[in-house]
Amino acid sequence: MKENQTYEKALAFAIRIVNLYKYLIKQGELVMSKQLLRSGTSIGANISEAIAAESTADFIHKLAIAQKEVNETVYWLTLLNRTDFLTESQSQSILQDCEEIRKIIVSIILTTKQKINHKS
Repeated sequence: MKENQTYEKALAFAIRIVNLYKYLIKQGELVMSKQLLRSGTSIGANISEAIAAESTADFIHKLAIAQKEVNETVYWLTLLNRTDFLTESQSQSILQDCEEIRKIIVSIILTTKQKINHKS
């Protein structure tokens, strides 16, 4: 797979999520940490699927799933912060990365849809 900046950002984010999961497990948090692990690592997996999409519609669909996983990840990170498993600074740092990925995904989806509409 050739280098893709969105994929690389999502992969780096997934690594942060895995490390955060390890930290949370050591703190005794099992349920929310597992949900966070699933959604946070799924973002990159869906971006990877989008890169190998069979069609433009499939590409958009896979990225839309990645966007939903970002939304879920934001929820778990916010909940972990509000239940004092993460400090404000810990959650803000990773939430900022998450938001950056969300903006990129939304931008790609919108640009792709605009290209489709201009071809029609």
